[in-house]
Amino acid sequence: MLEAALFQPPVVSPVPLEQLTRALRRAREDFRQVRYTRLASDLPVLLAAVDATREALDGHPRERACAVAAGAYSLAGELAIKLRSEESWVAADRALTAARASGLPAPLGEAARVLSVAMRHAGRHQQAVGLLTRTSRELADDHAPEAQAVRAAMLLTCGYTAAHYGDRTAALDMLGEAESIGQQIPYGPGLDQVTVQATSEQCDSFRMSVFNKLGTPDEGVAVLRRIRPGVFPTAERRARFHTDAARMWHQLDDPRRTWAELRAIEHEAPEEARRPSVRALTTDLMCSSVSLPGLREFAVRTGAVHS
Repeated sequence: MLEAALFQPPVVSPVPLEQLTRALRRAREDFRQVRYTRLASDLPVLLAAVDATREALDGHPRERACAVAAGAYSLAGELAIKLRSEESWVAADRALTAARASGLPAPLGEAARVLSVAMRHAGRHQQAVGLLTRTSRELADDHAPEAQAVRAAMLLTCGYTAAHYGDRTAALDMLGEAESIGQQIPYGPGLDQVTVQATSEQCDSFRMSVFNKLGTPDEGVAVLRRIRPGVFPTAERRARFHTDAARMWHQLDDPRRTWAELRAIEHEAPEEARRPSVRALTTDLMCSSVSLPGLREFAVRTGAVHS
C-alpha cells in the first residue's frame, strides 16, 4: 500500500484545503492509535489529493497546501519507518520538499526528523545528527509553541541517534535540552500533530532508550521506575515505551520481565507487536531456557514464527 501511495497514486481532483486538513487529522489519529493497516489503505488517496490540490493553487493558499502535504508525507514516512520499509526515504524527501515550499519552520522540522530516522536506520548516524542539528538551529528563534514542540522532538531524536555511535555526553545533553524546552510548551490538543512530545515522561523514555543503545541498560532501571506509562497520550507512545522496556530487560537477561513487556505492547496496540523489530525480539526470547507460558502462541499471533 505504501509503494502504491508513493509510486502509483490514484488520479484525484483537487479538494478544499479544509477537507484536506480534516483528512490529515484523521490519518494522524490512526497513527497515534496504531491503526496502521487502515492508515496505509487511506494514504494513497490522501497523498494524491494533497499533490493535486497544491498544484492547482498559488500564493498563500499554495503554501498552506504545501504545509498539509509536508504533514501527509511525514506521516507516510513515519509509517514506513515502523514497517522498516525503504519507502521511508522517498516519503521523507517529499515531505522535506513540501515543507520548504510552505515556508513554515514546524513542517520543516518534522520532515527533517522523519528523514533523520530513515538515515539512522541506514547506519548514517552522524549525518542524521548533522541534519537535525542544522534544522534545529533554524527553529531556535521561532517561539511559537508548534515550532518549539517540533524542535524539542528533534532534539530527543538527535540524542538517541548520537547514542548509536557512543556519544554519551551529546546524547544526554540533547535530552536535557529537549526536556527544558518541553517544560515551557503547553502540550494539548493544539499540538497533537507532534508525534514525539518532550514531556518529562517521554524524555525519561528516551533516556532509557539511550542507555540501551549505549550498552548500559542497568542505568535505565531507575528511570523506568519513575515513568507512568498511562500518562503517554497515545497508544503508539505507550507501546513504544513498553518496547524500550522489553529491550532493556532483554539486555539485562531477564526473560520474565521481557515477556511481560511484550504482552503489554500487544495489550496497548496489537499492530505494534507485529512490527519487524518487536518480532525479532520475540524470536530471540524464544531461545530462553526459562519457561514462558503463552510465548509461542504470541509469536505465532504476531508473525514472529509460523504456526
